[in-house]
Amino acid sequence: MSSNDTTKTPVTTGRPEAIQAVPVRHPGRWVSGVIILVIVVLMIRSVATNKNFEWGVVGDYLFDDSILQGLLKTLYLTVISMVIGVVLGVILAVMRLSKNPLVSSASWFYIWVFRGTPLLVQIIFWFNLSALYKVITFGTPFISLNANDFITPFLAGMLALGLNEGAYMSEIVRAGILSVDEGQQEASSALGMSRLQTMRRIILPQAMRVIVPPTGNETISMLKNTALVSVIAVPELLYSAQIIYSRTYATIPLLIVASIWYLVITSIMSFGQYYLERYYARGSTRNLPETPIQKLKRVLTSNRRQPPPPTPPSSEMHLPGSLGGLR
Repeated sequence: MSSNDTTKTPVTTGRPEAIQAVPVRHPGRWVSGVIILVIVVLMIRSVATNKNFEWGVVGDYLFDDSILQGLLKTLYLTVISMVIGVVLGVILAVMRLSKNPLVSSASWFYIWVFRGTPLLVQIIFWFNLSALYKVITFGTPFISLNANDFITPFLAGMLALGLNEGAYMSEIVRAGILSVDEGQQEASSALGMSRLQTMRRIILPQAMRVIVPPTGNETISMLKNTALVSVIAVPELLYSAQIIYSRTYATIPLLIVASIWYLVITSIMSFGQYYLERYYARGSTRNLPETPIQKLKRVLTSNRRQPPPPTPPSSEMHLPGSLGGLR
C-alpha cells in the first residue's frame, strides 16, 4: 500500500433525539378534586333522601298550567322591559355624551334618580301613581285616561322594570361608545357623515363587543327581577307559585318549582349570550373562544394517552472523496 493511499473513515452526524416531555404531576389537584366530589355526592344524597323536599309534589306542579302561564308572563315581561331599557339606554347614553350641558345634565339626573332608588320602591310607586294623578292626559286635551284603569299591575311593573333598566343600560352603552377610538368619528366626519349616521353605522357596531356581555347579564338579572312584581299581584312565575302554596301549604316544593324554571331559562340565556359574544368577537381577536362542544372534544382527546413521537432516523453524511472509505 502506497503512502498516498490513506484510509478515511466516514464522518457520521446524527440528529439529536426528540425530547420526551413528561407532564408535571399535581397531586394537590387530585386531592382537592376528590374532596369536592365527596362533598357534592353527600349534598346530592342529602337532598335526594330528605322527604321534607317532597319531590313528588315538585314533579306534580312542575308542568302545571298556572305555573306555565306564570312562566310565559315572566318571559313576556322580561322581553318588553329589556326592549324599553335598551332603547332608552341608547338614547340616554347619546344624551350623556352630548356637548349640550342641558341635555347631558337631564340624562345624568335621570340616571341618578333611577339608579339611586330601590327597584321595589319604584314598582310600588308606579302602582300607586293614581294617588298623584287621577287623570292622565299626556299634556294634550285630546287624551283623558283614568289612572286607576290605565295603570294596571302589569303596566306598572313593566314601566318600573323598563325605566329602571334604562338607567343601567345607558352606562353600559356609554362605556361601549367610549371604547371606540376617537379617530373613527373623526374619519367619518371627514367623509361627510352626520353624527347620527356615524353613531348608527360606525360607533355602535364596534361598541357591541363591549356592550353585549353586560347586556346579557342585565337580561338575566331582569328575568329574576320580575319576581319583585309579585308584590303588586302580577301573575308571573313566583306569584303563580305563591297562589298554589297558599292553598296547598306546600311552600318549599312550589319554591323549588319556581327555582327550577328560573335556572332553566337563565341557562338558556347564558348559552345564547355565549354565542352572541363569540359572534361580535370576530375581527377583534384572531382566535375565537371555543364553543362548549369544542371544549368537550378537547378535554376528551387530551385525556387519551398520546403515543410518543417517532424518533427520527439518524443520517450519515460522507465527506466528499471518502465514498464509503474505499481503499
